[in-house]
Amino acid sequence: MARTDPTDNGGLFIGRRPGTAPVKYRALPQRGTHKRQVIDQWLAAGILAAMVFVSLLFFGPVPVAWLWIASRVQYWLNTVSVAIFVAFLGMLLTLLLGLRILRRMDLTWILVRRAAGVDQRQGVMTRVFGYTAALAAILFFGWLILIAGPGSTLAPGQ
Repeated sequence: MARTDPTDNGGLFIGRRPGTAPVKYRALPQRGTHKRQVIDQWLAAGILAAMVFVSLLFFGPVPVAWLWIASRVQYWLNTVSVAIFVAFLGMLLTLLLGLRILRRMDLTWILVRRAAGVDQRQGVMTRVFGYTAALAAILFFGWLILIAGPGSTLAPGQ
């Protein structure tokens, strides 16, 4: 019988590529001892905190570091075009590497949560990335308006 359920075939009615089937978990995870559950919960919280840290690196330190490297390239080679290319290529590759690291951490987080006895089937990478992007946007606009912004209109020049 043909499988036409969109969740089985990736939304297409032609079948799924090999290795892209949904993950099927065999059974509910077994609960360990209370001490083991506490250790696994703390480990999962630590992995989640590390995921938040890596996600926040995308919105400040990584772009600033590559812009600094680009400024050094511009100084050494005396060409802006190569410096801009180095900055964008470096940022792109660093961000892709960071997303790969986040994905590995997300899969590890799922396994640790399952080891703690939680029926965890979905990761939190997208939510963590979305929340950190919102936090970074709020912090940036707060800095832009309150600290580095247009300044006072009552006493110009300050």
